[in-house]
Amino acid sequence: MPLLPLTQLPAWPAFEQAVLHARPDLNQLRLIEAAGLSLDFSGQRHSNDYQSAAEQLLAQRNFAEQRQVLLSGGIANPTENRAAWHNLLRTPAATAEVIHERERLNAFIRDADLGRRWRHIVHIGIGGSDWGVRLSVGAFGYTKLWRNVRFVANIDGHAIEAGLADLNPHDTLIVVASKSFTTAETLQNGQRALEWLQAAGVKKPFEQLVAITARPDRAAKWGIAQNHIFKLWDWVGGRFSLWSSVGLTTALSVSADVVAGMHSGAAAMDKHFETAPFDSNAPIQMALHGIANRSILGIGSLNIAPYDSRLAYLVPYIQQLEMESLGKSVDVTGNPVPVPTGPVVWGMPGTDAQHTFFQWLHQGSDGAAVDFIMCQQADHRWHNHHQSLIANCLAQREAMLRGKSIDQAYEECISQGHDPEESKWLAKHRTHQGGRPNTLIVLPRLSPYHLGALLALYEHKVFVQGVIWGINPFDQWGVEYGKNLASDIINELNNQPCAKQHDTSTSYWINLLKAN
Repeated sequence: MPLLPLTQLPAWPAFEQAVLHARPDLNQLRLIEAAGLSLDFSGQRHSNDYQSAAEQLLAQRNFAEQRQVLLSGGIANPTENRAAWHNLLRTPAATAEVIHERERLNAFIRDADLGRRWRHIVHIGIGGSDWGVRLSVGAFGYTKLWRNVRFVANIDGHAIEAGLADLNPHDTLIVVASKSFTTAETLQNGQRALEWLQAAGVKKPFEQLVAITARPDRAAKWGIAQNHIFKLWDWVGGRFSLWSSVGLTTALSVSADVVAGMHSGAAAMDKHFETAPFDSNAPIQMALHGIANRSILGIGSLNIAPYDSRLAYLVPYIQQLEMESLGKSVDVTGNPVPVPTGPVVWGMPGTDAQHTFFQWLHQGSDGAAVDFIMCQQADHRWHNHHQSLIANCLAQREAMLRGKSIDQAYEECISQGHDPEESKWLAKHRTHQGGRPNTLIVLPRLSPYHLGALLALYEHKVFVQGVIWGINPFDQWGVEYGKNLASDIINELNNQPCAKQHDTSTSYWINLLKAN
C-alpha cells in the first residue's frame, strides 16, 4: 500500500480542525500512569473530537502494524534495510546472542570490581556513544564515585588533553565506543590515549583498552584483544546504544545494578507502549500532542525543563534523540512532507532555566511547548530545598497555562499602590498570553528504573511521530554528508590532491590555513 502524504489522509483535516478548536480544560485532570511515571496532559489541547480523529489518523498510517515491526525486530529502518531493535537489549527474554554478550560484559565488570582494578576510566565516544553514559553517570554518581570517570567526545585536542590530565596511566581504563569503529573523533582520541599509555611506560597498553563496536574485526585490527571487545549490532542505532555494551562505563562507575534497573524500567515502558489502549498510552499521547503543536499550531521548538539538577544531561540526550531522528523533510517514499516536522529541542534544568530563558517562554512572541519533569521525592536531606524546587516547577507551569489578563495585571498594579494611569501602562507589560502547551512528567524519585522508563517513553514518542509524518526516524544522512566533506578538506589541508570544487569562501579558508 503506497504511503500517502500526511495531508491527503482522510483523517488529517478532522484532526487539524479538532486541534484548532480544542483548548486545555483547566477544570479537568488528564493523567496517564505508565511504568511508574505520571504524565499530566492537562496543559495540552484535547477534546473528544481530537481523540477520535487521532485514532483514525493512527489507523490510516497502519500504526499497530508498524509498532509490531519495530518491537519484533522487523525492518523499521527502510533506507538502511535494517531493524531498530534496541528494545530487545533491555528485555530479560532476549536472543541467545544478546544474553551471551550481556553475560560477557557482566563477567568483565565483576572481575574488575573484585580486583579493584582501574581507579580511572576515560570514556571516548561521541553522540549516542557518549550522551547516554554521561546522563546515567551524572544521575547516579553525582555525589561520589569509586572510580574517577572522564568523558572525551570532541575532536578538539583540548578535550583529550583535559580527559587525560593528572590521571595515573597505570591505573586507567580507556573505553573506546564507536559502532562503526570508523568515527573520526573517537579513533583519533583513542589513538592519543593509546600513545599516552605507551609514553608512560605501560607494558601492556592494549590490556587497558576496551572497544564497544558493531565491527569487532576493525577493533581487533586496531590491536584490541578479543576479550576486551564487546559487541553492538547493526540494528542498534547510535542514539539508542545506551542499552547495549556502551553501558559498560556506567556499570563500572555507578554499578551494574544501575544499568539493570534502567533496563527494567525501559522494558516496562516497552510493555506499556505495546499493550495500553491508544487513549491511555503515554508515548502515543505525547507524540500526538507534539504533532499538533508542531504541524498545526506552528510551534517551532520543544523545551525540556527537568527540575532535578542530576538530569542536566537529559536535555542533550533528548535533543539528539529527537533532532537526529525527526530532522527530516522527505517521507520514506522520497516525497516532501507537506507539514513542518521535528521541532528544535533545547533546555536546561530548573531553576537555572527560570533565570536564563523563561522570560522568553512566558512573554516572547513565539513561545515553545514545554515538558516539565520533576521527582516527587528527593534523595537528599534538605526538605525545604526540594519543596522550593517542585513549587517552582508547578508555578512556572501554571503561569504558562493560565496566563494573566490585562484586567488582572491592572488590578495587581492598583493593589501595589500605582495610580490608575501608570497601572494601565504597567499592565501591558505584565500581561501573560497563557495557554502555552506543556506536559508535566512526574517520577516518584530518580531511580534507575524510572530513568529507564523515561528514556524509553521519549524513544517511543519519536517512533510514533515518525509513523504519522511518514518519515524514517532511524537514519541520519544529513550529518553524513558533512562528515564526507570534512574528510576531503582534511586531505587538502595536508596538501593532498582533491578533485572536488568548493565555494569561494571555503576555498579561501582552506588556502589560508594551508599557507599558515
